[in-house]
Amino acid sequence: MKISTYVNTLSFASLMLFSASSLANAPLVSITSQDAFFNKLKSLCGKSFEGKVVVDNAPPSSFNTSKLVMHVRKCTDNQLQIPFHVGDNASRTWLITKTGSGLSLKHDHRHNDGSDDVSTMYGGHTIEAGWPQVQAFTADQYSKALFVSQGIPQSIENTWHMYIYPEKFTYRLTRPGREFRVDFDLTKTVEQPITPWGYTD
Repeated sequence: MKISTYVNTLSFASLMLFSASSLANAPLVSITSQDAFFNKLKSLCGKSFEGKVVVDNAPPSSFNTSKLVMHVRKCTDNQLQIPFHVGDNASRTWLITKTGSGLSLKHDHRHNDGSDDVSTMYGGHTIEAGWPQVQAFTADQYSKALFVSQGIPQSIENTWHMYIYPEKFTYRLTRPGREFRVDFDLTKTVEQPITPWGYTD
């Protein structure tokens, strides 16, 4: 290979690596309404709030009898980590992530030793712009495959909704024949819960 050709090849490779690195570090392009929603939640970072089940058309469960606390625990420009504590159960963390084509919601489920639950990282992605106060996450393909493998194919029609207003945050799950909703009181904070399973301070 000629020296000039070799140098040109190296220069092109370096340029590609530089471009890839620049893209990886660049702010994600997103929709104004989704940025506003993300930033409203981010403004609560470090705070914890108590909630209660206001709609549940399934038989009573631990959600109906335990103290419910959401903790906006860790926030970056592109991701929010929000543990959802159900009594002493610290297995659930909501991950809201900017993807460049919208917002993703994942449910990170862990065992108390920190290992992944067999049912983890299910969730959805926005398919519409939504509003600064309201976003909806339709079940993604990974989640649908997981639900089918676990024998709960009815869950492939899941949509998760999140609403944020000055005095209230709502987490809601819907699908045909099923609705579950928890409202959190944003007017007062509560004691910070324990570190969620699988995470470190």
